[in-house]
Amino acid sequence: MTYQSSYVSAFGRLLIAAIFIISGLGKIAAPAMTQGYIGSVGLPAPLLAYLLAIVVEVGGGILLVIGYRTRVVAVLMAIFAVATAVFFHRDFADQNQMIHFLKNIAMAGGLLQVFAFGAGAFSVDGRLSGRGAA
Repeated sequence: MTYQSSYVSAFGRLLIAAIFIISGLGKIAAPAMTQGYIGSVGLPAPLLAYLLAIVVEVGGGILLVIGYRTRVVAVLMAIFAVATAVFFHRDFADQNQMIHFLKNIAMAGGLLQVFAFGAGAFSVDGRLSGRGAA
């Protein structure tokens, strides 16, 4: 992997992670509203789902940025993005919901690319494997 593609890989991880981190921080700022929304779509245990969302979005986002356990994190976040699309953005008669559905599917696609190709040299994974950038 060239240094140029390593920079692109790191920047790509940052861009994908940003939406998750920002969304997770928004959930932390509005716990009652978020749990109410989770409950309104019929999911059981809104508090548990809320905590899981924060762990995946903020924790997974940070791990994605630093490139630690990147492949596992990317698969878990891709599954989360698809599940979120299916449970929260399935009203295709509402154009806004359709856009959110497609956004989540696109994020899952990007995360699957991260899974397929790994974190790159500018990552904790790259350092641990001995292929990291000096």
